[in-house]
Amino acid sequence: MTEALITSLTIFVLATFVGYYVITKIPPTLHTPLMSGTNAISGIVILGALVVGGASSDTGSEILAVIAVVLASINVFGGFLVTERMLRMFRRGGEEKS
Repeated sequence: MTEALITSLTIFVLATFVGYYVITKIPPTLHTPLMSGTNAISGIVILGALVVGGASSDTGSEILAVIAVVLASINVFGGFLVTERMLRMFRRGGEEKS
């Protein structure tokens, strides 16, 4: 393995642990604002994966770009569904959806 790959894997593993511990400490009242933030980040991931996948001539990079687009899209659509469901809980009985 090259030194750059080992460094990248180390950063990925550390970021995974830090992200997990940060997310588990967030109270439920902050879920909706954070979900919209992660939707924006996932949108940026989709755009970046499309640019990288389109500019790449390597099959491996194209496959990783497709996987990134699929996973980020699932996160965006799931986030919108969860946010809509949470907002429906706060509507009054007679309010119409606008």
